[in-house]
Amino acid sequence: MAMSLSSAAAAAALIGCASGIALEVAFAGGDTAAVAIDNFTFAPQRLTVTAGSTVTWSNRDDIPHTVASATKQFKSKTLDADDTFSFTFTTPGAYEYFCSLHPHMTGTIVVEAATGNGAAP
Repeated sequence: MAMSLSSAAAAAALIGCASGIALEVAFAGGDTAAVAIDNFTFAPQRLTVTAGSTVTWSNRDDIPHTVASATKQFKSKTLDADDTFSFTFTTPGAYEYFCSLHPHMTGTIVVEAATGNGAAP
């Protein structure tokens, strides 16, 4: 069975998180990327995507969490176990976020400009 790019990235992130390795994953514009919320962490903690990509956070923890932009550009509802929240990043830049219920939980989405020709930046 083939694994999608976002599933593979999520699996790699979880493996990296479990082993203590910080992973940064890049995606082509318009793709999807995944961030797992588990054990009071966002994994990967830093994710690089291109403009037009949608990032989906999935709460794999057994308690509620949120995903809130430090600059108030996006905010999820309270995510119970197995709930998800998605946001499409259209403008290049660094987007810091945190869990408003547990402010020590932080992460960053880095959005790079799309190249427009389908080639990786």
